[in-house]
Amino acid sequence: MIKAATLLAEEGANPLLPHDFELIVGIFSFLVVLVVVGKILVPRIQKTLAERTDAIEGGIKRAEEAQAEAQVLQQQYRDQLAEARHEAARLREEAREQAAQIKAELREEAQAEARRLVEAAHAQIEADRQAAFAQLRTEIGRLSTELAGRIVGESLEDEARQSRIVDRFLDELESAPQAVR
Repeated sequence: MIKAATLLAEEGANPLLPHDFELIVGIFSFLVVLVVVGKILVPRIQKTLAERTDAIEGGIKRAEEAQAEAQVLQQQYRDQLAEARHEAARLREEAREQAAQIKAELREEAQAEARRLVEAAHAQIEADRQAAFAQLRTEIGRLSTELAGRIVGESLEDEARQSRIVDRFLDELESAPQAVR
């Protein structure tokens, strides 16, 4: 190593500085690379970057448009939901009103049916009372005729006479004051 250092020192050349030929070839090579990169690669890189920028900006615009559309659709959905809730509330209220109306109609029909049944029962009771009264009148007439025949000692078998006596007796009973009954 010492020998190489001495040889270099004798030549008088600085080892850090390149030779002139190397310097010219290096500068020429640098210029060729600079021209190739500047004329061919840089436009392609800029074109690719521009396409990516457009794609990103277009993607952002599409995303903003999609978000705006989603917000519009969401608002429409909320409006439809509110309208559906309102409609459901209205239908429930109508159903309640109809139920109340049906309930009132059924109550009226039941009351009318009850009145009709009570009236029919009263009519039946009155008819039964009239039938019982007629039967009792006949029975009372028969028994009173029989009793009168025993008391008088003569036979009251004559139907016309018996009928007149019974009718007269019952008429007297009916015209008697109500307190006696």
